[in-house]
Amino acid sequence: MSHVMPEPRSPREPRPADDAQDDRWCMAVRLLGRVEKELDRALQHEHGLPLSEYRALCALSRTDGGSALRMGELADRIGLKDSTVTRLVGRLEDRGLVARSSGAGDGRTVTTGITPAGARRYAAATPTYRAALGDALEGARANVYLRDLAAWVLTGESAVRDGDAPSPT
Repeated sequence: MSHVMPEPRSPREPRPADDAQDDRWCMAVRLLGRVEKELDRALQHEHGLPLSEYRALCALSRTDGGSALRMGELADRIGLKDSTVTRLVGRLEDRGLVARSSGAGDGRTVTTGITPAGARRYAAATPTYRAALGDALEGARANVYLRDLAAWVLTGESAVRDGDAPSPT
C-alpha cells in the first residue's frame, strides 16, 4: 500500500492594495482621526479623562464572564501596545479606578479589573462620549468621502446607492 503525500500548499501570495484602495483607507483613517480627536476633547473637557483611559474603563466594564482582563487582552481590546497599557493601567490604578492582581492559577499573569470608583467614572463619562461620537459622525456625513463610513457606523447600513460612490481623485 503506497501513501501519496499531498502537495505542499504555497503560502498565500501577498496582494498589494491599489491606488483606490489606498485612497479609501486614508479616508477611513481621516474619519477615525477626526472622531478620536473630538471624543478626546469632550472627555478631557467634561471629565478630565483622556480617551485612552475611557476606553480601558469601557473594556474592563464589559469583560466576558469575568471580572478582570489579562493585560495583553486589555491591550488587544483597546488597540494599544502592551507596554502602553501597562503605563495606562498604572495611572488608572493610582487614581483608584482599576486594581491589578495575579491571575487565577498563575502568579506570573497580571490581570486588571475595574473598581467601583472606576465603574462610576465610566458611567458618568459615557453620556458625554456617546454625544460626542454621534455629533462627530453626523458631521462626517457632510463629507462626500466619509459619508458612507460614517453612515455605516451610525446605522449599520451603507449610505451609498448603486452608482453614488465617489471616485477618489
